[in-house]
Amino acid sequence: MAQRILALAAEEVPERLQEALQSLGEGELGDMVTKQALKGRETAALLRGIFKGSPCSQQNGVLRRLQVYKHCIPLVESGDLHLGKVSEIIGLLMLESRQLPGHALAELATLFVDVIKGGSLSNGKSLELFSTVLTALASSNESLAYGKGELNGEDFKKQLINTLCSSKWDPRSVIHLANMFRDIPLSGEELQFVVEKILRMFSKLDLQEIPPLVYQLLLLSAKGSKKTVLEGIISFFDQLDKRQKEEQRVPQSVDLEVTTMPLDQLRHVEGTVILHIVSVMNLDQDLGEELIRHLKAEQQKDPARALCPFSVALLLSVAVKHRLQEQIFNFLKTSITRSCKDLQFLQASKFLQDLFPQQYDVTTVILEVVKNSAFGWDHVTQGLVDLGFSLMESYEPKKLFGGKAADTSYGLSKMPAQQAGRLGASILLETFKVHEPIRSDILEQVLNRVLTKAASPVSHYIDLLSNIVVSAPLVLQTSSSKVTETFDNLSFLPIDTVQGLLRAVQPLLKVSMSVRDSLILVLQKAIFSRQLDARKAAVAGFLLLLRNFKVLGSLSSSQCSQAIGASQVQADVHACYNSAANEAFCLEILGSLRRCLSQQADVRLMLYEGFYDVLRRNSQLASSIMETLLSQLKQYYLPQPDLLPPLKLEGCIMAQGDQIFLQEPLAHLLCCIQHCLAWYKSTVHLCQGAEDDEEEKEDVGFEQNFEDMLESVTRRMIKSELEDFELDKSADFSLSSGVGVKNNIYAIQVMGICEVLIEYNFSIGNFSKNKFEDVLGLFTCYNKLSEILKEKAGKNKSTLGNKTARSFLSMGFVSTLLTALFRDNAQSHEESLAVLRSSTEFLRYAVSVALQKVQQLEETGQTDGPDGQNPEKIFQNLCKITRVLLWKYTTIPTVFEEPGKKKGKSISLLCLEGLLRIFNTVQQLYTVRIPQFLQALDITDGDAEETDINVTEKAAFQIRQFQRSLVNQFSSPEDDFNSKEAQSLITVLSTLSKLLDPASQQFLQFLTWTAKVCKENALEDIACCKGLLSLLFSLHVLYKSPVSLLRELAQDIHACLGDIDQDIEVESQSHFAIVNAKTAAPTVCLLVLSQADKVLEEVDWLIKKLTSLGSDTSEDSSQASNQTQALEKGVILQLGTLLTVYHELVQTALPAGSCVDTLLRSLSKTYAILTSLIKHYIQACRSTSNTIPGRLEKLVKLSGSHLTPQCYSFITYVQNIHSESLSFAEEKKRKKEDEAAAISTVMAKVLRDTKPIPNLIFAIEQYEKFLIHLSKKSKVNLMQYMKLSTSRDFRINASMLDSALQERNTRDAENEPDNDQSSTAEQTDENQEPKKKRQRKK
Repeated sequence: MAQRILALAAEEVPERLQEALQSLGEGELGDMVTKQALKGRETAALLRGIFKGSPCSQQNGVLRRLQVYKHCIPLVESGDLHLGKVSEIIGLLMLESRQLPGHALAELATLFVDVIKGGSLSNGKSLELFSTVLTALASSNESLAYGKGELNGEDFKKQLINTLCSSKWDPRSVIHLANMFRDIPLSGEELQFVVEKILRMFSKLDLQEIPPLVYQLLLLSAKGSKKTVLEGIISFFDQLDKRQKEEQRVPQSVDLEVTTMPLDQLRHVEGTVILHIVSVMNLDQDLGEELIRHLKAEQQKDPARALCPFSVALLLSVAVKHRLQEQIFNFLKTSITRSCKDLQFLQASKFLQDLFPQQYDVTTVILEVVKNSAFGWDHVTQGLVDLGFSLMESYEPKKLFGGKAADTSYGLSKMPAQQAGRLGASILLETFKVHEPIRSDILEQVLNRVLTKAASPVSHYIDLLSNIVVSAPLVLQTSSSKVTETFDNLSFLPIDTVQGLLRAVQPLLKVSMSVRDSLILVLQKAIFSRQLDARKAAVAGFLLLLRNFKVLGSLSSSQCSQAIGASQVQADVHACYNSAANEAFCLEILGSLRRCLSQQADVRLMLYEGFYDVLRRNSQLASSIMETLLSQLKQYYLPQPDLLPPLKLEGCIMAQGDQIFLQEPLAHLLCCIQHCLAWYKSTVHLCQGAEDDEEEKEDVGFEQNFEDMLESVTRRMIKSELEDFELDKSADFSLSSGVGVKNNIYAIQVMGICEVLIEYNFSIGNFSKNKFEDVLGLFTCYNKLSEILKEKAGKNKSTLGNKTARSFLSMGFVSTLLTALFRDNAQSHEESLAVLRSSTEFLRYAVSVALQKVQQLEETGQTDGPDGQNPEKIFQNLCKITRVLLWKYTTIPTVFEEPGKKKGKSISLLCLEGLLRIFNTVQQLYTVRIPQFLQALDITDGDAEETDINVTEKAAFQIRQFQRSLVNQFSSPEDDFNSKEAQSLITVLSTLSKLLDPASQQFLQFLTWTAKVCKENALEDIACCKGLLSLLFSLHVLYKSPVSLLRELAQDIHACLGDIDQDIEVESQSHFAIVNAKTAAPTVCLLVLSQADKVLEEVDWLIKKLTSLGSDTSEDSSQASNQTQALEKGVILQLGTLLTVYHELVQTALPAGSCVDTLLRSLSKTYAILTSLIKHYIQACRSTSNTIPGRLEKLVKLSGSHLTPQCYSFITYVQNIHSESLSFAEEKKRKKEDEAAAISTVMAKVLRDTKPIPNLIFAIEQYEKFLIHLSKKSKVNLMQYMKLSTSRDFRINASMLDSALQERNTRDAENEPDNDQSSTAEQTDENQEPKKKRQRKK
């Protein structure tokens, strides 16, 4: 039959073809097509023949065509046919479908919908036909039957799509359907409907099927609904990530239905999806802009939803090849800093923490992206690297005065900008660890920045480089060429950068001989450079090499290991067989360094400071170094035993023209010798038992030499008078003359030598009385010079001499000395220590040196002298010093201290100052070790286990000691009250309070005690009052909102200063005795206002959050509305109490000046925030039909009754006090004509002080304007609570008006007979009245 039809179709006789087709039944026609298709022969020709014999003009022709269509669709989907055959059939059917009439198209389309609903699509090929049918149907103008009514083609198509999207889809056919919708013309509404349906299907698909579906969806988004597509994709993967995290956290999931997805599979799918999005964005630029717009809008509402790991990874991938890079990085940077600020804001206020229990931190999200990118996300890595560097550049450490960077490398970074910079470094370090291909790129960029940014601080880049080298020194061997290139520029870099850089790459020197050799070549060139900085760089480099290349037989330096780089990466490839080479190499370096001993003081200084560390880590070099130092000292040592002074000081200076310089830092040389000798005696001696006699003799030679020399110098220094050094009270110490400079240099050298000898004699003295007498003798010499320098500096203020010279005592010795002076109770030591204890000056000196060391540690993170850069040793010494100072201060009160000389601070005060600095420093530098620090201070259980130390308990114990001291201060008679000590105690308390857990009982007790002290002590000392109240506020905000506290303080200020209306007597109900006539204004008033401003900032922040929550229309709206209500309640309660605070202050007779000015500005801010709250409610009324809450009405009522009228009265009061000061100035002008300048000053002050008034009036009027808007929107009359404002450019004074009217009436009565007179009277009256007004306005 098929052959016949083909033949008839070829004959061009339509009638016979139609008859033949007519004779076929419905089933036969279908079977024939199926057989022909399965045979694969001439199927298309057969179909063409059937269509030729079934013209659309005839009813039965249309029906036959429909039969063919209905049969072909399942045939195509059956999977029995070859794909080529399928495409051929579908192509033909699509072509012919255009000729079908509307009702046939409608029937066909309905059939398709039923097929899709039934889930019988297999390869989705027939959907190409469906899209053509729907397109043709949309353009049909026929009225088509639908249900009981009729629709046109467009509406019919809309109904079909509606039905299709509302029905269940087979997950296997989703991708085909998504593809199909691309070919159908859709209206915006239909497209939205389709997109939402496809997004809902995501969760029903297998994970592997998501990427192709996303791709189809993105192509579909070219028609519109971009925002919905992006939002759907991001939120889907965000949910998957959260579920994955939850499953990792709770491995045994109770819900067995939720199948666990493999992590690597999820990450690979996410990576593919991101690639798809980026590739589509390259074709469709609008999609990229829509992404940024969407995320910015989301971030305003909920940052956690906007920036999840998936969306951040997507942004970074887009940023790499896209013109949106700058926009994306700016968005990410502002998001990061905002997140850090919000976190900081929340941590500072218990009130906010209660409202926002969950805190979102964007930094963890970004670091999670780095971790996720390990799963083959190569398209994200470049974006991560760029973001890391961008953050480090935008938020680099600031340069402080004197060129030092405000170092953020130690201590916790408190500022959001610092945290952002830190995050940049963490991103780069983690990316470096995870991605091998990009390592050389990161390293190159870091090194380039170290070189090119030499002028600005580069410490953060050096820290990063150090961490990179530690993480993979062997990997860096491949990039060693980049490191050697950097070495070529060493001589042009600042010395701090050179030291940091060399310290960072030090582990690399141990594994790469070529890098080491190239460094040595560079350093040897630099040592002969004309630039001083280059020579210093060379010395720094050589010392580093000496420290790190061990010579065979050197002692292990475990007891003194310095925190340099990764000493654990001891991949010391030449440790075994190359020690001999190391020795030759080290001796060669020492030879180079000896040449430096004839160079400038700065270079020599570096050597003297570095030799001790070299010795400590490379003990086999001891004899070479000691010999070098001995020969250097002999140049300045005078061997004759009776010659005074014992050292040639004139050899230490050099004259150049009329300028004098220090050539040899002799004190530093002696200091270096003393430390090296002490180390040598304590360490090397013990290990030399089995060594050669000759070598020992040789060693003992220089040791004996040094001891004899130091002994001789000590003896002669004690005998020497100041005149022997050409220094006495009459000497010139001004820095403007050559002689003065020379004398200053001499004085500092002599003082330094005395200090070095004090340490030497004390250390070797072994508590012998004679040695301690020598120590005191040396101190006498030191003290005389010190006093002269202080006296001269006092007379000549301009000199820099008033800065105390840096002490030469090492921190370790200071801790030993203090312990011996104050805490040594051994019977055998008593007699000798009595010698030193008898001198109060010496005790004060010991404490002040400790204070200086702590100050240096606080400012630079290290100290001078041996172990000054070893954090472990510094920490131990710090604990010892703190123990002594704490004991000294708490057991011997200042009152019982021997007055001694009246000059200077008492020892107890110095101890207190030292403690304050130590507590600060420990919190900055040793945050992690605070528990051990507090444990070390607790003398009772010093040997207790360090397992579980309760920081709050230990800190509370220390706090109690200082509380007692402060109470003693307050209860002491007025003559004995020491304001400075009380201030320091308050600062110590506030520093220690940071260690208390705000949720603990101890914190509450301390807060209660602070409040009690403020309530009971009528302190008149302004600084102490300020300190105490600041402490009270800082504690209170961590416990609950301080508004009720502010109200009580405001009432006290009002009672203390009186009312602006002098007739009113304010009821005195004193809450806080600390508020009194001396402290109320400006101290307490300004503190209260600044705290109120902080509360206003919190409220403002909350209102912004409210507004963003209000615009959130997501599904979990019930949760959002609950949160909104809680926030609104919090905001209104805070503002309500604040209004009562201002109600009190605005009625207070504040003195003109800062208080008035600050109050007016603060009031303007309050009204601005009230206005933004009202705007929020206007917006809420627009979006929902909610009525306004009753508590808002109460707040508006309160502002109308308790604040606005009083504000206007206060403005009048302020203008009056200013007009009084002006009239007073004018009176003076009449008396003295030459005081014009004074008057102009008063005028300027009045203008400045009254400037905030117009702003306040404007703020009040804005508030009332928006209240009127809200009244209209909410149908609640809020303006009934507002009185008409009175303060304008002119004011009607009711009492004056009455008196003027009465006067006028009496005149009228007198002058009634004479009209002329009355008219002139009226004229004069008119002329006079404005005058009165002008006088009032003065």
